[in-house]
Amino acid sequence: MNILFEEKDVEILISTMNRDSLDFLVPMFSSLDYSKISILIINQVEIETKLSSSFPNIRVINSFEKGLSKSRNLALENAIGNILLISDDDVVFQEGFIAKIIGAYNKYPKASVIKFCALRSNEMPLNKYSANSKSHLNAFDILNTSSIELTLNRFQVDFRKYRFDENFGLGGIFEMGEEAVFLSDFKKDGKQLIFEPEIIVAHNNSTSSEKRDILDKYFISGALFTRIFKEKYIFWIFIKMFFDLKQKKIKFKNIKTVLKSAKNGHEKFERIQHENK
Repeated sequence: MNILFEEKDVEILISTMNRDSLDFLVPMFSSLDYSKISILIINQVEIETKLSSSFPNIRVINSFEKGLSKSRNLALENAIGNILLISDDDVVFQEGFIAKIIGAYNKYPKASVIKFCALRSNEMPLNKYSANSKSHLNAFDILNTSSIELTLNRFQVDFRKYRFDENFGLGGIFEMGEEAVFLSDFKKDGKQLIFEPEIIVAHNNSTSSEKRDILDKYFISGALFTRIFKEKYIFWIFIKMFFDLKQKKIKFKNIKTVLKSAKNGHEKFERIQHENK
């Protein structure tokens, strides 16, 4: 028997740092009343900075840990909504976004994850999106996913098993790629990963990936592709290199240098895996 989801089933999981006021929610919900939306805020703080909420629908957990993936995992452990929306503290939710999410899950009730669309501040798409729904995300879709595009179905996901890998993401050893690792674990187990071409959020700042230099990106990719593709990691490094050459992000004279950086990332991840056994 399928569950019919309602708007009250949605809970937004916001990761933030060093907040002592809920004022940051105002621009995030500029055209909406956030006092009527279920929200869980993970506020990673120093000892002297704490956040509290007087709204019954807004819960706050102050955490003394550091790292974005740690924040995401703490949110998942404490979430109470049936449909969970992953969020940062610098996005702007678009009008009607909850109805779009509910409509998608009532269309695909067995989906573990539904990926939606996000905009940049100039109203250009955050990523290259298909104009049509996708019933399965492929490896390229997964590698080109931002966490703010993701929603999760708690009826289909056991968060004791599916967690963000804390080696990846801001504050981790490899400061990108946590979304791709997270989704790849679902895909490996045959979970249903859907894409819906509906815009739910806008992001006003550059992404962490865009701020990194090319050698850092290849170092992280060496670790990321090892985590996801194991011994086939070098094949995916060559695919990345092909596209970067085509888009003139690197030059032929840089190939040896970026390959060395990717190998360093691969070896670093392998050492971490060995140490954790």
